[in-house]
Amino acid sequence: MFGKLFGRDAERPGDPYALPVPRRQKNGTYPLRALGDTRVLALVEAADAGDWEAVKEALAPFDLGRDHAVLGQLADLDGVQDWIGRAVEEDKEHRATALLISGTRHISWGWEARTSARAVDVTRDQWRIFHERLEIAEEHLLEAAELRPEWITPWRRLLTSGRGMSLGPAVNQTRRDAALRRDPLDLETHIEWVSQLQPRWGGEPGQARAFARKAYAAAPDGHRLGCVIAMAHIEEWVESEDRDCLQHPQIRAELREAAERSILHHAYERRLGWQGDYNIFAMALSLAGSSTASNVFRELEGVFTEWPWAFMADPQTAYARFRKAF
Repeated sequence: MFGKLFGRDAERPGDPYALPVPRRQKNGTYPLRALGDTRVLALVEAADAGDWEAVKEALAPFDLGRDHAVLGQLADLDGVQDWIGRAVEEDKEHRATALLISGTRHISWGWEARTSARAVDVTRDQWRIFHERLEIAEEHLLEAAELRPEWITPWRRLLTSGRGMSLGPAVNQTRRDAALRRDPLDLETHIEWVSQLQPRWGGEPGQARAFARKAYAAAPDGHRLGCVIAMAHIEEWVESEDRDCLQHPQIRAELREAAERSILHHAYERRLGWQGDYNIFAMALSLAGSSTASNVFRELEGVFTEWPWAFMADPQTAYARFRKAF
């Protein structure tokens, strides 16, 4: 069980970095903490304490310029914004890393101010704070990208801030292309673009699905880019007023084939944060009413990640409900 749960091969028991399995909640599920890894937990704890020296030490095993999952742990941590500015100003040797963390955190912090409310329901003060924080994010991420031109994570995050700042398709396409030049199969960049193509952000119906299909067609068997197919359908469900819009045989077949060619393929690599990939497919397959969801839930063994279930009113309850149904 432990081998599957925290990303280790079943033949390699005793991973020294795996967090202990937490006590399950009443519904038999539990949120994934710190990507299930003691090294990531040490990083999160150092950042939570505002200890920049400890953060740098904890970052040693990781490459924030390419590791979206680890960077995401810092992006969502409240309080990082209170001390990271000092690191940006004072630590010239690690300025690029500090800028990347600061820019990424300011995007999340900006959206916290804006909230998930409809645009018409966001107050003038909320919009002001939102834009102030995104402006800082833009400045810091662009400088980080200039200092470390090989990094992909600044460009992926700049897609998010560009969408929030309404910078327009030309700017965002340039940023997308910059990211994909560094890694043509980068899943997170593709998922960001799937969001960008939604009608709520100015896209046209069907654009996201077409983009996802073309992108995944170029991926080798076992590549996690298959998740872009699942995410395109989830985004379509979010846009639709029909809660059963994914329950069509063709959609079920496409999702099943994508799962079998990506996360369920023998060549798929369960790297740090793989549970997020499985949660994307678990939600899409569940919404489509596909029996393949049972295979995905079985591999997860109750591990829940907030994304993409955050599109639902009570994410963990929805996960548990679908898991029980399949």
